[in-house]
Amino acid sequence: MVEWARENVLASGAWLTAARVRMVAFFSLVATVAVIGYLFATAHGTVDAFGRPLGTDFSNVWTAGRMALDGRAALAWDWSAQLAVQRVVHGRGDIPFYGWHYPPPFLLVASLLALLQYLPALIVWQASTLALALITVRAILPGRGTMLAAIGAPVVLVCLGHGHNGFLTAALLGGGLLLLDKRPMVAGMLLGCIVYKPQFGLALPAVLIVGGHGRAIMGALASAALLCALTLVIWGLPVWVAFFHSLPLTQALVIEAGATGWEKIQSVFAAARNWGLGTGPAWVVQSATAMLAIAGAMLAASRARPFVRNAAVIAAGLLSTPYLLDYDLVPLGMGIAFLVADGVKHGFRRYDRTLLAVAWIVPLFGRAMMQVTTIPVGLLSIVAVFAVSLRWCGPLLAERGIGVTEHAREPSRAPIVTPPCTPSRSFSTR
Repeated sequence: MVEWARENVLASGAWLTAARVRMVAFFSLVATVAVIGYLFATAHGTVDAFGRPLGTDFSNVWTAGRMALDGRAALAWDWSAQLAVQRVVHGRGDIPFYGWHYPPPFLLVASLLALLQYLPALIVWQASTLALALITVRAILPGRGTMLAAIGAPVVLVCLGHGHNGFLTAALLGGGLLLLDKRPMVAGMLLGCIVYKPQFGLALPAVLIVGGHGRAIMGALASAALLCALTLVIWGLPVWVAFFHSLPLTQALVIEAGATGWEKIQSVFAAARNWGLGTGPAWVVQSATAMLAIAGAMLAASRARPFVRNAAVIAAGLLSTPYLLDYDLVPLGMGIAFLVADGVKHGFRRYDRTLLAVAWIVPLFGRAMMQVTTIPVGLLSIVAVFAVSLRWCGPLLAERGIGVTEHAREPSRAPIVTPPCTPSRSFSTR
């Protein structure tokens, strides 16, 4: 009887009260402020008490931008050259190396940030992109408690600790998908900016085609082409040559050999390699997963309500890439927000709220859990969001709510509200 009651509570999500959401989000936010405050308070210049650059991964962004401003843009993809610059910037000969693996369009952002000194640039970068992500989440899920749940999300701490671009990626994906049906050209332009991190956009072309979003496709092509053209105008062809020349080494060392650390990577490929699968079979598993994920996103694009579709597309994009660090889970928060907003309006199905709540909190312990148990809970959280999305993709589910429990048909008075974020850890030679 006790087991039945417990299962019923988990299935209905009745345990997830508004008070509990606020309490957990509040303490998570306090922990975030305390950790970031400690890192800055105990730092020596730009280096924290643990011998790492403040913002860790931001080190490669700022130094790449500085090299571009100094007329050495193509050398940003030369690991030895960039490591030398990072050591000069931070005044330490033993500073860990954080590699620059991005396509040239992200150099546009990096060079603008490098106009400022390192620490002011880091603060401006994280504050501005976090604000964009929060604004996007609020647009998806208006209502009391949304901001606290968003800024208190554990993934915010992960992203801030790494000085990463997860907030920007989440804002572009979330904003683009939110506007897809009402402002398709603007939506496409936002989605096209994902060219700076193209592995997250693998599902987008198929989804836009299946959904008949012609204007969005034009907008995406226009913004992506403009960003690429700007890099050619400013730095010329050498930056693209350098980028493509660096890809084999990045693939062999960072992705296939897991130099970053398997526990930090939340992809199917990393899980397979961590469990002892060879490189070839791991690529087969990853490729099959990507095809299934994209097929699922296409199904959602043709059958599901817009917010359910948006969550499926975001989750499919994360499942499709072999290189996904825990800070890259920030966009998953947008997917959670879309599903919560849809559930508030149309009702939740069994286990929906419990699964979404678990996915929200996973970044807090995902890396440690995988390191200790080899269980990729970060990956499983993506699968959970994807599964919740696809459950609504039956021919009649999206229109009539068939299969929804009586409890779920009434919008929850205490819905989970979710945040927008997630951080990363870059390649370190140590």
